[in-house]
Amino acid sequence: MSVQIENIVLHQLIRKSESEIELHLRESTLDNQQTVVSLIEEINRTYNNKSKAYGLFNGQSLFAESLKELRLGNQDFLHFSQESTKQLRNEIAKYPFAEGGTVIFCHYRYLAVEYLIIAVLNSCTSMHVNDELNISETHYLDIDHADIIARIDITEWETEANSNRYLTFLKGRVGRKVSDFFMDYLGATEGLDTKQQNKTLVKAIDDYCQEMQFDKQDKISSRENVYNYCKSQQEVGEEIELKNLANELPAKDDCDFMQFISENGYDLEDNFPVDRAALRQLKKFSGSGGGLTLSFNSDLLGDRIKWDPQTDSLMIKGIPPNLRDQLQRNSQTS
Repeated sequence: MSVQIENIVLHQLIRKSESEIELHLRESTLDNQQTVVSLIEEINRTYNNKSKAYGLFNGQSLFAESLKELRLGNQDFLHFSQESTKQLRNEIAKYPFAEGGTVIFCHYRYLAVEYLIIAVLNSCTSMHVNDELNISETHYLDIDHADIIARIDITEWETEANSNRYLTFLKGRVGRKVSDFFMDYLGATEGLDTKQQNKTLVKAIDDYCQEMQFDKQDKISSRENVYNYCKSQQEVGEEIELKNLANELPAKDDCDFMQFISENGYDLEDNFPVDRAALRQLKKFSGSGGGLTLSFNSDLLGDRIKWDPQTDSLMIKGIPPNLRDQLQRNSQTS
């Protein structure tokens, strides 16, 4: 990844107590040197590899208004970042669990698209050995474990008035609790639900296979083709394109997949990001609860694995050898 940095500045928020957050504002932007470029590229690498949610500014967003003033030339980048950091401090103060950290504002271009990325990074301490083999403490930004990052696609924000996805932010495994203050600070709400889009896609594919009365092998092949297409799109950083995905599914009786989803009212965007976890249902059935966890390839259902809906039970023929060994050892000791 090669980015063209327009402006970058760092500020710092340090929590001194439950009610006090110390503010350190830098008085100038950083020079565009290689270490700075490497920092932004590393933040983007980490960001792109994490689960993200999509959003948009709400009508009362003070941040959006300030960003508009910046874009109109009514304030410079340094002043914009300083005032925004002050507002961020006010939001963090409402949440005792929020620690603050180094706040990074960076306006950059990548592939003819303008972005603004905002990150709050914690610092860690480690050991450093110098050329004389002496040991000293060193501090570094913990980019790999960052969970407070948002990126605004400025180009899309300014050119597509109805977009619900120009703002992306990290979404932690425990929901929005950690990032609540960050979303409030940005004046943003969630927009495109990528997980729901992918779940709807899976349901539409299953319904389509049933409607077309595909036999078992055609259904397995269709699901496999769709999964491989989505996987390849994710690997190259591209989104699912419904028109292209439809080419992976056979048409029948003058009806193709695009026509099917249009006639049956599936709420699917023309393109949307891949959610690998949701799409895994195309390849596997899985679930857990009550101390039991099961996962198996979908093509085994009806063959080695049979489900009886009347008794809510599964019959499995040919269990994995390592599981069989555990069961045999347990039976010998009981």
